[in-house]
Amino acid sequence: MSEFIPGLELAGMFFREAVKPLLDRGFPKLRYGAALIGSGSEVLGFDTEMSTDHHWGPRVMLFLEPDDHRHYWKRIDEALRRRLPPRFHGYSTNFSAPNPADNNVQLLVEVDAPPINHRVDILTIREYVAAYLGFDLDQPLEPADWLTFPEQKLRTITGGAVYQDGVGLQNVRDKFAYYPDDVWYYLLASAWNCIGQEEHLMGRAGLAGDEIGSAVIASRLVRDIMRLCFLMERQYAPYPKWFGTAFDRLECARDLSPTLARVLAASSWEERERHLVTAYEYIADKHNRLGITGPRPAHASNFWGRPFQVIEAA
Repeated sequence: MSEFIPGLELAGMFFREAVKPLLDRGFPKLRYGAALIGSGSEVLGFDTEMSTDHHWGPRVMLFLEPDDHRHYWKRIDEALRRRLPPRFHGYSTNFSAPNPADNNVQLLVEVDAPPINHRVDILTIREYVAAYLGFDLDQPLEPADWLTFPEQKLRTITGGAVYQDGVGLQNVRDKFAYYPDDVWYYLLASAWNCIGQEEHLMGRAGLAGDEIGSAVIASRLVRDIMRLCFLMERQYAPYPKWFGTAFDRLECARDLSPTLARVLAASSWEERERHLVTAYEYIADKHNRLGITGPRPAHASNFWGRPFQVIEAA
């Protein structure tokens, strides 16, 4: 196998060098979009060599108009099966059948010649969005829709890469670019409320002699602070495996990550609190700089006279 090629880069090369020439020759007037979006760590740009052990390889998604999909889907699929090269830049283009006993996982399987069980998905935009987000593109986007879309899926349907767009794929992606303001305000308020519900409990558990409980609460507060930062920078957060990796790419990470690491490494509630206060004051100032509310307290104070420092910005 050749040196590792990140999946988004590999998909772009695979489309341009292997798939597009076949389409140009066999279907020269066909309008379509080509992309890699949706599921897969490579879509987020987080894949490594370990990612190649399942569902990973030379692949791309083709988006056709509904009528073209009905007329050409089988012909395109057959052309790809017969004419794709068995290997591309050191990787097999042939995949195993989905394994229903293992979450329908597909693995790269070496073959010497066609037919190729490829992973060039031939789709329509409307059917893909309906399957991936459970949303009918003919309907208006309502606040309830936004609040029920998994944030990870919003990140992956707007992330990835579009390699060619002859059917308006990017226009559809732009509809989901980020939460509308009213939903964004609601999520920001909810995130602050999560912090407000627990910020005093970390110290109270520690003072009662429960350092493990205090540490658990502190870790949740770190997570909630990080989630709030994604919102304040108007970035969708990925699911837990890539949560910290994506956080490190936020503008605030350079300043905030060392503080949050100290919270998690602290051995006493007093030390946790000291570093949490630094984080609270940082995010309170960051919120005030958004200019979407009147100024909120940017300095920690005692919780109702008790010896626990909180920000009370909710």
